[in-house]
Amino acid sequence: MARGPRARRAAARPAVRPGAGGAGAGEVLLQPAGKSGPDPFTPSTAREGSTPPSPSELPSSSASANVTRGVDGAAPGLYGGTRKVGSCDVEKQVGALQKDPAKNKAFASVLDIEPSGVPRYLRSLTPVHLRLDTRVTNHGFRDGRATGYQAVLQTGTAVLVDDHGVPRVRCACGNPLLPPVAQKSTPRQTGDAWPGYRSSNVVVVAPASQVVNQFVVYDPDSGDWFTRGKGDTGTGDKKTKPPATRPPSRHPDTPSPDESTSTASTPPCDTRSPGAPPASSCPPSSALPPSSPATQPPSSVEEESPASEPASPPSSPEVDGGP
Repeated sequence: MARGPRARRAAARPAVRPGAGGAGAGEVLLQPAGKSGPDPFTPSTAREGSTPPSPSELPSSSASANVTRGVDGAAPGLYGGTRKVGSCDVEKQVGALQKDPAKNKAFASVLDIEPSGVPRYLRSLTPVHLRLDTRVTNHGFRDGRATGYQAVLQTGTAVLVDDHGVPRVRCACGNPLLPPVAQKSTPRQTGDAWPGYRSSNVVVVAPASQVVNQFVVYDPDSGDWFTRGKGDTGTGDKKTKPPATRPPSRHPDTPSPDESTSTASTPPCDTRSPGAPPASSCPPSSALPPSSPATQPPSSVEEESPASEPASPPSSPEVDGGP
């Protein structure tokens, strides 16, 4: 579906708005996959059984501190799901917002679309679940308006992603999402940590440089890979081969001088499926640029990939602002 100019601006602009928990706000809410969290927009539209267990803790990394890893929105295996089953009930989400015009208007304002265009926008998104603990700007609904805050969403969270691979809706609460805002100091973590949580494993999704027509998705239950077309709720899923692997390479370490965050490491991945080698189920990672929100990948960066991970598009730079 063609995106209007307002929606394109929403995808490209920095995620800074009144009440959005901007740089220096100082708090990041940890949100477990199965909990709605504060001030939900709607009842949960996440489908049961779409939440895999949290990844186990990884060994410590030698990477520099003050780095939050970034992942390109088109990276194969960045998202998980069950073949032929959407992780979110999109029509239920549409119906819930249509029943409450105030919430529908507030939802539209976050994503910079017209209230009348919300159903069409939601149907253009793709239901998947996160395979990495992911930083976002979340938005609750309070006192008739959207209130933004920085959050980390747990691996397994059901989300709707746009055609550049960026999470736009958290299905457990119906909340609209924007890319995260950089923090100038170590943020205070609130909410509920989950087993295996490490701030050093949190990533940020950077928009793919081109429209993603087919997402390459990993099914942690079967160990299979499949493709899901953008805007498809699972009916058109097709089984595919695991992504090809590449020789190992090392990420540059780019610490940010104005903030203190956890040591970065290779992100966690689900390797519990029988017969599935670790390399075939780990999405590639990169890092995001210092001193700016993670909204747009640079026009030219070197292509890199962690050891034994599948091939990916050119990686994104590093971002300041740890979880």
